[in-house]
Amino acid sequence: TQEWMVGNLKTTKYNDGTPISQVTDNNVWGSLTTPAYCWYENNSTYKTPYGALYNWYVVDPSNPKKVCPTNFHVPSAAEWTILDNFIGGDGGKLKEADLSHWKSPNIGASNTTGFSALPAGERDSFGDFDGLGNYACFWTSTEDGSNLAYYQYLYYNNAGVTRYDGSKVVGFSVVCVRDN
Repeated sequence: TQEWMVGNLKTTKYNDGTPISQVTDNNVWGSLTTPAYCWYENNSTYKTPYGALYNWYVVDPSNPKKVCPTNFHVPSAAEWTILDNFIGGDGGKLKEADLSHWKSPNIGASNTTGFSALPAGERDSFGDFDGLGNYACFWTSTEDGSNLAYYQYLYYNNAGVTRYDGSKVVGFSVVCVRDN
């Protein structure tokens, strides 16, 4: 019942053309309470194929600006649960099936859904980058209090898909799902 976009979002603008702030400074990144994005290691060569890393304020559903294309939105935690139930908890069905981008052994990776999840890693609350090739983290639009929000996690060394909550200042990937 869901249609998901393939690939990590790469946009630097909201769907109305308004630019999203690109933040490269580590100290500034960690203190933001406004929308921002970056490229892994602040290097635009990572745009393809990994996409951008966005803080949660970009995907905040109360933000009148929308990061996903028209007729798509950032999935909620509940929408991720629907996908997780559909795949039977097998995150390998979401992961790119080879080792072009994932670290070996990329356990369980089959990409039978065509989702093609890529391990873009993260930018942490100190502004440091980590995890390229090791894990994929995708923001949900669901908050867990004033400073935390939920994200979905895929790891090279297992086939699960896990939900965690994390600081809204962290930079994660974003994927979009079609509106109902």
